Amino acid sequence: MSISAFSGNPALALAADLIARPSLTPEDGGCLELLAGRLAPLGFRLERFDFGKVRNLWARRGGESPVVCFAGHVDVVPCGPESAWRSPPFAPEIRDGHLYGRGAADMKSSLAAFVTAIEAFVAAHPDHAGSIAVLLTSDEEGAAVDGTAKVVETLRARGERLDYCIVGEPTSGARFGDAIKNGRRGSLSATLNVRGQQGHVAYPQRARNPVHALAPALAELVATAWDEGDEFFPPTSCQVSNIHAGTGANNVIPGECEVLFNFRFAPVSGVDDLKTRSEAIFQRHGLDYEIDWQLSGKPFHTGRGPLLAALAAAIRAATGIEPALSTDGGTSDGRFIADICGEVAEFGPINATIHQIDECIAVESLAALADVYRRVLNRLLAGESAHEH
Repeated sequence: MSISAFSGNPALALAADLIARPSLTPEDGGCLELLAGRLAPLGFRLERFDFGKVRNLWARRGGESPVVCFAGHVDVVPCGPESAWRSPPFAPEIRDGHLYGRGAADMKSSLAAFVTAIEAFVAAHPDHAGSIAVLLTSDEEGAAVDGTAKVVETLRARGERLDYCIVGEPTSGARFGDAIKNGRRGSLSATLNVRGQQGHVAYPQRARNPVHALAPALAELVATAWDEGDEFFPPTSCQVSNIHAGTGANNVIPGECEVLFNFRFAPVSGVDDLKTRSEAIFQRHGLDYEIDWQLSGKPFHTGRGPLLAALAAAIRAATGIEPALSTDGGTSDGRFIADICGEVAEFGPINATIHQIDECIAVESLAALADVYRRVLNRLLAGESAHEH
């Protein structure tokens, strides 16, 4: 079925236009220009913040608070073998009530829903209270260094703050609307190098095997209960992702062993505490080691307040579903935005096909997504109840 058959669904038409523009991270494929062209006629002030190869757009309508921001990314992950797709990944197609294409769920449909919801809201409320902002990047699926993080630094430096932010990540699980992310765990990684003494396996007395020294320390590390989590977060988890040692020969004791591990941690555990407790384990087991820590994301959490109330009410009105609050999954750009925003939440389509072959979104949920975003604006900036139509 052709896209033109759904011309009555503005979010669908815009989502298809975005999908048709290849934007493998960190390229934006012309998506930012397309979206800027939709926002400018609405009275948004547009600014481009480009760093290195990354393209970013900051747009704002109004100068007063509260500031309601929609944030997302135009970049997508690689498609894999195109021959495995039923239709080309950058040729949007509708089949069986679903829109197919790379980025359909993660997250070009959310961007289309943002913009069309804003268009509808501004048409109905041209003199709305507060401000609407849109923050878009082409660097979320990649290194995430020169994207939202840098824009937030720029906004912070000039004293701009946000009151509410919705990140359009695909949060729904079994049914559209069943989950809102009101926080994310932090991510702390480490590269641990344990030094030993290389030697012949037949003469272990002349060598020092770093694998043998590491094993009991690693067992204690992964068995440690770091915290108990809290009302919204599960307990902190430590996972080993890689171990490497040796020359490949079975008669050589290795001279060193490298281990990669990661903490996904709740706010109840601090970064310094995790580092200190980990290194105390290594020292207690007498390891000769070096360690390099990498913090890729601090945890953030939004408590019950105006944003969560507006989102939940909008979802109930649009879908009849009572959404659950969740903090599971990986990191998102919400971790950066939380530095300048009082309340950050994520809400978007079903995430079952993200990063997969034949990624898709149900056409009916795309329209409902735009309706949810519009209702949130109505509630936060126009003072309308959750039951408006």
